[in-house]
Amino acid sequence: MNLTNYYWYFKSAIPENICDDISKYGKQLQEQMAVTGGYGDKKLNKKQVIDLKKKRDSDIVWMSDRWVYKEIQPYIHQANAAAGWNFNWDYSESCQFTKYKKGQYYDWHCDSWDQPYQRQQGDPSHGKVRKLSVTVTLSDPKNYKGGELEFDFRNLDPDKKETLKNVQRYSLKDHWLYFLLLYGIEYVQLKVVNETV
Repeated sequence: MNLTNYYWYFKSAIPENICDDISKYGKQLQEQMAVTGGYGDKKLNKKQVIDLKKKRDSDIVWMSDRWVYKEIQPYIHQANAAAGWNFNWDYSESCQFTKYKKGQYYDWHCDSWDQPYQRQQGDPSHGKVRKLSVTVTLSDPKNYKGGELEFDFRNLDPDKKETLKNVQRYSLKDHWLYFLLLYGIEYVQLKVVNETV
């Protein structure tokens, strides 16, 4: 697929008080160890946890609350049109609220699959393909160090490439809300030092 825009962003889109509300709510929910798509919901053994932590080390909670979607989805519609993607979409996955402690990260990974989701019949995600992925920065940039978000537009497997030339880097500190097309962008990386300043 040839695209003119591989990403779209809005600067300071979500009001600070709403960011605070989402953050406070997420911190109240029961967290779990973040996994990558290859592990699914199965219980991991010690070796699998060690392997997983090479790629991703963070904790998450899932949010499916209508009031959270209400704040984010209008920007998805706007970005979808403004970027010229014009994707038809009728379903949003649960929001993944990620908690990064000092030194944690999510290394190079693909935010989409090459095949539609194969779920049980009746599951609203069955047969769907993730077309758009959204990153919302909820923390005040003055309160942490790090936050680099990198894109590799070459679509090379990050576990097989020796060097990363022509990687585009963006600081999440510059923008409160990013909308990223990840159907065309295969590999992204997020490194957050998350130290209190």
